[in-house]
Amino acid sequence: MSTVFALVNARVFTAQGLMEDGAVVVRDGRIAAITDRADAQRQTDDLRDLGGAWLAPGFIDIQVNGGGGVLFNNTPTAQGIDVIGRAHRRFGTTAFLPTLISDNARTMRAAIDATRDAIAGGVDGVLGIHLEGPYLAPARKGTHDAQQFRVPGEDEITMATALDNGITLMTVAPETIGPERIAALVARGAIVAAGHTAGSYEQIRAGLEAGLRGFTHLYNAMSPLQGREPGAVGAAMEDADSWCGVIADGVHVHPASLRVALAAKPRGKVLLVTDAMPMVGADSPSFDLYGETITAVDGVVRNAAGSLAGSALDMATAVRNSVRLLGLPLEEALRMAALYPAQFLKLEHERGSIAPNLRADLVALDDDLQVIQTWIGGVASVG
Repeated sequence: MSTVFALVNARVFTAQGLMEDGAVVVRDGRIAAITDRADAQRQTDDLRDLGGAWLAPGFIDIQVNGGGGVLFNNTPTAQGIDVIGRAHRRFGTTAFLPTLISDNARTMRAAIDATRDAIAGGVDGVLGIHLEGPYLAPARKGTHDAQQFRVPGEDEITMATALDNGITLMTVAPETIGPERIAALVARGAIVAAGHTAGSYEQIRAGLEAGLRGFTHLYNAMSPLQGREPGAVGAAMEDADSWCGVIADGVHVHPASLRVALAAKPRGKVLLVTDAMPMVGADSPSFDLYGETITAVDGVVRNAAGSLAGSALDMATAVRNSVRLLGLPLEEALRMAALYPAQFLKLEHERGSIAPNLRADLVALDDDLQVIQTWIGGVASVG
């Protein structure tokens, strides 16, 4: 039996622009029409009044280490992924990549198997997996355990790209694994990004030519832009075709530096990520990583050595910060949270916009840009 309802009395961010007092008709989990209230009422008696709220595409977060008290490395199970997804859904994230930071092969296999099971089992929002390491540079390790770093052989490349029902995003240091291995990962269907890299401009360019599609948390844990050595940051900002993820929490990167990146990159090539840790959507500010207790103090997450250890950021806050700290129009901030991640993941024909036939993954926001409600495949969140 077909399920049809309409969200009415909303300011709708459609693929064509803002529609005041709009209505979105949802049929069987997909967007059937973007129209007005009168037309929506002709299509269904089930009208759900949003009271003038903003209605935007659900946020897509490609870098989610944890949430709801769960760190993916410590709980590489389908149940753990479900807890993480539920925690972030409260903040408008309707699709995400659970992210495993550098770990041993056994944990990597468990995380890939868990992601496969979560997708097959219908866990809401999970799109695949992000393997952030272990093919990284010790000089730019951040909070990663450099003892886990290695160069993958053919067998490990096969293992790391074994997910067969979802997306595999991999963060690598191009100078560590070389262009040939980047090309091999891409040939096996992975989306590959540069991160935790000390690579020179030339090494990053070689990686781009081998198939790098993006850069993981631009500026953080990568060789900086300097006058005589552009480094990874310079290569990222010069390249017109690649995407850059940014952590817009006002701590990881100065707002002025983010504005420089936005000015340098073509529109649509900078996207929001959280790099979130377990305290998002949880009561405890602490968690264990590699046997060390990590704590958020005043919203800043650091390890004992003082290195930033992910963030306590959620996507709704990232959107608010993009408007308030970066001066972006709300419509562009929402694209950075939804459309541009979808394009990076090659999913723009399925999600990331409010347009006919796309999935009804939606978020309603009040005037302060706080989340009121989310829908995944047309199903509203509870609680």
